[in-house]
Amino acid sequence: MNAWYLICFLSALAVLIAFTNQFILKMQTTIAITTGSVVISLLLIIAVKMLGDETALFITQVVSGIDFNQLLLEGMLGFLLFAGALEIDLNALKKQKWEITILVLFSTLTSTFIVGFLSYYTFQLFGFPVDFIYCLLFGALISPTDPIAVLAIIKQMNAPKGISIQVEGESLFNDGVGLVIFTTIFSVAFYGTEANVEGIAELFLVDAIGGIVFGFVIAVIGHFVIINCRDMNIRLLVSLTIPSAGFALANIWGISGALAMVTCGILMGNITRAKASKRRGPDGTRYVQDFWHATDSYLNALLFLIIGMLIVTIPLTWEILGLGLLMIPIVLFARFISIGSPYLVFKRFRQYDKHSVKILTWGGLRGGLALAMAAAIPSQQIAILDYDLHDLMVVITYTVVIFSIIVQGLTISPLIEKSIQAAEEKAKVD
Repeated sequence: MNAWYLICFLSALAVLIAFTNQFILKMQTTIAITTGSVVISLLLIIAVKMLGDETALFITQVVSGIDFNQLLLEGMLGFLLFAGALEIDLNALKKQKWEITILVLFSTLTSTFIVGFLSYYTFQLFGFPVDFIYCLLFGALISPTDPIAVLAIIKQMNAPKGISIQVEGESLFNDGVGLVIFTTIFSVAFYGTEANVEGIAELFLVDAIGGIVFGFVIAVIGHFVIINCRDMNIRLLVSLTIPSAGFALANIWGISGALAMVTCGILMGNITRAKASKRRGPDGTRYVQDFWHATDSYLNALLFLIIGMLIVTIPLTWEILGLGLLMIPIVLFARFISIGSPYLVFKRFRQYDKHSVKILTWGGLRGGLALAMAAAIPSQQIAILDYDLHDLMVVITYTVVIFSIIVQGLTISPLIEKSIQAAEEKAKVD
């Protein structure tokens, strides 16, 4: 079985789980697919270890052949971020630009260092001599919330506009910023880049600012071509070229493809769509819009199915699983502090939903992005006792991600419902 056949069968399985979920469990689709794939993975492992089942062994070997790092970071991520950014309301984003900017920059960096310090002392306490730079690397990969996981749940819950734009805007941009932070620390840890403020700041700025500028440039080009194009099929193909060739080119040039896709998606989703609608009528853009809705849903389903099934590819031990469980409260604490402290300042200038910090903390889900970054850590290079650093980080990250998607994802609904009720009561008073 080659990689293409595997993707085809996994896609069919994702659709089957989503369809069945509508009538049985009735969970949010992302959570249902992830949960279903975790259960399937565990059954495969049991079938191989206890029954020696050849079919199960074959399936686990095929899944193990997936290069998750390459699949997500160099492929699907561009499409997912572009599709998500197309739905962001630029006017609503402008109203909370300072809040989102601070949450993206300050909160992501603060969380990275809090997780880095606390995980370092936790590792030492339990006899794992992990160097601080690798703990900081873990903080960098686990601190950004995954927009793919977050957007799927926020959209389905119909959260109030104010809190929705904070969650969506922060998750889309801190994704790109998180990748830049991770890349910077990765260069120091594995490539011997000098760890001085000037060098790190230059690396960070080139990556981040370069990505935003490049995103703006391709948005201008894409806008010009789409506005002047009469054929709907060509307009669709132009929109496909951006997250494929555009994302690839950004990565080749060493700038943030993630930030480029978010920037381009927001500009084209607001400015280009509005201009095209005026020129061609609503039907002139609905075709492209419907395509991206379908593409977003399909790639989300496929991604979260693969996340759940990755358990068959990683070396699990009770010792490392225990460390992973210890990291969950550390990650949540870092998220709460890094989000809560800016809100103490924000509230002096504007009124916010009283559930904002809780929703942003508990709704800050981790997903495929964290796993892809963990998978990028070189294997068979650094040993921590009897474990490889790569395996250690992947298992711990996987534990946090699965808890995040399933437990946090399942229990965020009551908080969002309270926020919806508060917004409705405020609207009645006003």
